[in-house]
Amino acid sequence: MAKRADSVAYPVHRLKSWGEFLELISNPPFDNWAFRGQGDSRLPLFSALSRYLLTYRIAPRSWADQEKRILRIFKRKAIHFLPHVPDRHDDFQWLALMQDHGAPTRLLDFSWSPYVAAFFALHKATREAAIWACNPFVIGNEKRARKIDPEMPGNFRKYFLSGDNPVVWMGEPHAMNRRLIAQSGTFMVPGVLHQPIEQILQGYADPGKTLIKFILPVDKLRDKGMRELYRMNITQATLFPDLDGLARSLAYELEFHWAYDPRKET
Repeated sequence: MAKRADSVAYPVHRLKSWGEFLELISNPPFDNWAFRGQGDSRLPLFSALSRYLLTYRIAPRSWADQEKRILRIFKRKAIHFLPHVPDRHDDFQWLALMQDHGAPTRLLDFSWSPYVAAFFALHKATREAAIWACNPFVIGNEKRARKIDPEMPGNFRKYFLSGDNPVVWMGEPHAMNRRLIAQSGTFMVPGVLHQPIEQILQGYADPGKTLIKFILPVDKLRDKGMRELYRMNITQATLFPDLDGLARSLAYELEFHWAYDPRKET
């Protein structure tokens, strides 16, 4: 099924059509996996926090303190904008809230819906997009992952901020926000920040059954895929159920009309 690069421990599959994508994700093993869409297939699975620290050359010795610092700042100031304030000790809940509002956190957004992932992969893509599929059961059954559950009090600071646990935890906070619900969302939470998720998972017993990368050539999949997702009511307006999402959804309306094809002159 997959073409494997010598330096890659996970399968990579280049899709030829939207129909091939639908066929794959509708059958085992992918009918119970989680998915993440990225508009550029070349990008590794780094969190926004990792990308920021690496891009702006923050000294690794400062990473833990700086991550704690922005978490503390958000907790102290966000209370003025929240109708419901989470428990101040529930770091995972606060991180999910930060992620929802655009702060750089170590959380990576995944979805239980391959269609949602396809939307995020295709809606702004111009070259080759990617959908990463991960096996939550293999990840969840990793002995080290069961031990570091960030929902347990104190675990985030003990096992994640230390930055020396090359393991990935997957799941959602107890209380889910509206966007997480709308996107059928879940999170991957890496125990180290200097390695992308795919590199961390290469240290697992069988990386090939843990993570798979689908490459989506835009010229072969985007038009058909975006039209079908639009018909399924998967848009910015439904995935971000607020005024910002509605406004962002208007971009695709420039490409679509029920009565004619806006790309054609006549």
